[in-house]
Amino acid sequence: MIYPWFEPVWQQIARHWQQQPHAWLLYGHPGIGKREFAEYLAQALLCESPRTNHQPCSECTSCHLYSQHSHPDFLLVTPEEADSEGGERKQALIKVETIRNVLDFAHLSAHRGGKRVALIYPAESMNLQAANALLKILEEPPAGMVFILVSHQKDRLLPTIKSRCRQVALTMPARAQALAYVQQQHGDNAADLLAFHGGAPLFADNDSHNQLRNELIPLLIKPRLIALLDYAAAFDKQKLALCTFLDWLAKWLLDMSLAQQHIHAMYYPAWQNALNEITGQINPLSLFALIDRVNALAPYGKHTLNVKMQLEDLLIDYLNVWQHKNTKP
Repeated sequence: MIYPWFEPVWQQIARHWQQQPHAWLLYGHPGIGKREFAEYLAQALLCESPRTNHQPCSECTSCHLYSQHSHPDFLLVTPEEADSEGGERKQALIKVETIRNVLDFAHLSAHRGGKRVALIYPAESMNLQAANALLKILEEPPAGMVFILVSHQKDRLLPTIKSRCRQVALTMPARAQALAYVQQQHGDNAADLLAFHGGAPLFADNDSHNQLRNELIPLLIKPRLIALLDYAAAFDKQKLALCTFLDWLAKWLLDMSLAQQHIHAMYYPAWQNALNEITGQINPLSLFALIDRVNALAPYGKHTLNVKMQLEDLLIDYLNVWQHKNTKP
């Protein structure tokens, strides 16, 4: 399927259907429907009776096989699933062994006599060895083989890979369009949810995440040491990744800095009054130092750090900001 905000992009692709590349790179913000767009493109490339504007018919044998996730000429490549012990804390990667399977697939003859398509999502999860292995076949692709790479962070891809793909930016929907979609999916709290997710309308309504995030905000408004340490333990018990907490805290700190400049909150608009009240008590330099520390931890959001210890340290630093103490460099 294609979400309504991507219809203009599809129309542009359809107008140049006869000049297709052997490799696509679809990139954009998370949570806007890039994977669904990529799968729609893959189905269209495999469809045996395409409709107007080269849309898949959803009725031919290829479309039926595709809908059943059993098309022999389609290969979906995603990171290895995290095991039950690691939960979301395990960093999922596409490894070289997986890409070698893609290379084997690329050199097979098409079962249906048309194209073969490999979809790699997200492409930046390939480790260096996997990326180099893919690069070799992108340089000399077999006839009839199409690669579709989907990326949330295209700057993490090798420049040589990007240069061998036709790059298509999938942009955020307009706020009104996104809000209408979120209202349909999530009801009355749509505006706050859309704001928290940065305007991206596609997100999982995770109860455990929502509960912990809702418990965090009152603690950040009136921080107390014991309560903050108890929260770190409760978060750790859920086996959530450090990057999840870093996302919540970074957004709150950014809204604090915006409030200091008398600018409306970007991520927590429902807490605007509280932000206005508390930020008058905060030293801007101390706040910026804490923001820098959170940003420095971001690359380690799914590494094997002690999450509870990291949360305790960050929350104590947050408390120190309130008490006008210097945070760590």
